[in-house]
Amino acid sequence: MRYRELPRELVSRLKIAYTVRHVDPAAPGLTLVDDRAPRPGNILAARVDAIGHHDLLELGSGRKSVIYPGDELLLAFGERYAPDQYEAAVPADLTTVELVAAGGVAGIVTGRHTDMAPPTRLQAIGLLADREGVPLDLRRFSVLNPFGLVDHPPVITVVGTSMNAGKSTTAASVIRGLTGAGLRVAGIKVTGTGAGGDPWMFRDSGAVVAADFTDGGYATTAGVPVPELAELSQILYHHVAAHELDAVVMEIADGILQTETSALLEYPLMRELIDGVVLAAADAAGARYGAAHVRGLGLPVLAASGRLTQSALAVREAAAGMDAPVHTPAELSRSEVATTILRLVEVSRGRRAGVLELDEAA
Repeated sequence: MRYRELPRELVSRLKIAYTVRHVDPAAPGLTLVDDRAPRPGNILAARVDAIGHHDLLELGSGRKSVIYPGDELLLAFGERYAPDQYEAAVPADLTTVELVAAGGVAGIVTGRHTDMAPPTRLQAIGLLADREGVPLDLRRFSVLNPFGLVDHPPVITVVGTSMNAGKSTTAASVIRGLTGAGLRVAGIKVTGTGAGGDPWMFRDSGAVVAADFTDGGYATTAGVPVPELAELSQILYHHVAAHELDAVVMEIADGILQTETSALLEYPLMRELIDGVVLAAADAAGARYGAAHVRGLGLPVLAASGRLTQSALAVREAAAGMDAPVHTPAELSRSEVATTILRLVEVSRGRRAGVLELDEAA
């Protein structure tokens, strides 16, 4: 096994991506190893070889840094599932590595949307390792604190029919509406590809605290076992719930047919968190199918929103086949609309608790 001390000169030049913002490459005892097969969550120092689709890197500060051939980056390996962009896997070795997400995910593209250019190519410098040359896992740098929970605030869960259906905007709008009513709200994103835009949007909308899976040490959640994701979701919930909240708005990324999202909606530990669903849809057909699908899983759909609300005709088409209201983001941002959804969530939660008590009594 070949490993060497991490050069200070390299550390000073590294552009540190959002996904690895909790990692301090200047910490004592760190080394680089270049002859080990990478795994999801391993931390990579790499040099930009040729610019492709991604010519910007999102830094931990949120700034989008222009990248050039020869720039040295600190990234994390992970899979990617993005129908509108790339499907990507972790390579078998460090020979071929690509930048598969602007938030700082390294991998190798296995499929791409026809509108997407080839990925930015990287030259691996080495995996970040401990003083014995054992590659570090990003989970070692989790900043989540699941302890100190004294209450269990209700959870409004936002799911979508597809990528880019408007989930994050929907979640932020609900946060804005509840905050306008004087409530203390948190926003969490439990799955997806590492990027800072959504947590910052939640904070901008009034969330007293926001967190996502990258805070738990995951660059992406594609390919992560569902039990592990459900546990991570619980940890994220407990982390924010310690802030004396009235509600938590939880976003689950991608669409309801995506592998991890579909399995999570059926997983018992995850279902303990879901008190009610606001569905984000790209069009009327998606809204009607999505609502029926989610309800078929035994989860209450309390409202719909998303990109479909850009069209009054689409709203009418969706509403004609649903028994839940369809709201624009502006409407969700109104305190009376958001608090109505919260009251429905609390009713749903009470009913569910009653069923559980009956089951336990039986």
